[in-house]
Amino acid sequence: MNHNAFTTQGFTLAPQVLTADECESAGLRLAGISTDSAGTRGLLSQAWCQALAATVRGNPLVAQWVPADFAAVQCTYFEKSVSRNWLVPAHQDLSIPVAAHVEHAGLGGWSEKEGSLYVQPPVELLQQLVAVRVHIDACGAGDGPLRVVPGSHLLGKIAPEAAALARRSQPEVVCTAERGAAMAMRPLLLHASSRSTGAGMRRVLHFLFGPRILPFGLQWQQAI
Repeated sequence: MNHNAFTTQGFTLAPQVLTADECESAGLRLAGISTDSAGTRGLLSQAWCQALAATVRGNPLVAQWVPADFAAVQCTYFEKSVSRNWLVPAHQDLSIPVAAHVEHAGLGGWSEKEGSLYVQPPVELLQQLVAVRVHIDACGAGDGPLRVVPGSHLLGKIAPEAAALARRSQPEVVCTAERGAAMAMRPLLLHASSRSTGAGMRRVLHFLFGPRILPFGLQWQQAI
């Protein structure tokens, strides 16, 4: 998918961003991480994850989608398996991790997750962000892959009734991936996933990249 298609569709796949050895090494790191039913949001504080973020963004395919002056600002780990199976309905990613509370009319939806502070910034900032989902395992149709609504990121923040209309008017795309592949996507893209129906494991590292300087005096919790 070329850059223009990424702009209009809101997602693309980059094959073989990590080697088999890099996936194996990441998997060993993840094996020792305690998570809730779905995963954990705070991996970017760990040195190995910071190094992996640099590897991912240094890939020539990924570099097409992530501006050179952007920082890695979050890494979320998602795991689906026989013992940890879950689903998520269609939604947009509207919150970002920040260092401190700032009073401003353009900010809302303040929350705390795993001890970190999150806020919903203006849509103009959300439209700039790029998420890169790195598959530590192969993800087939039975492994609970991400399903996306192409072009929905262009609709801004979508109300629930508008989300239902968008899903009816534009067929979902099921985003399967090989081990080591990465999916780049806009956080405003409507996305969902079903429970895994197989016996395999689906581990994903979801990196978020954004501009180093935020509006309204906000600061990222981390910017690597």
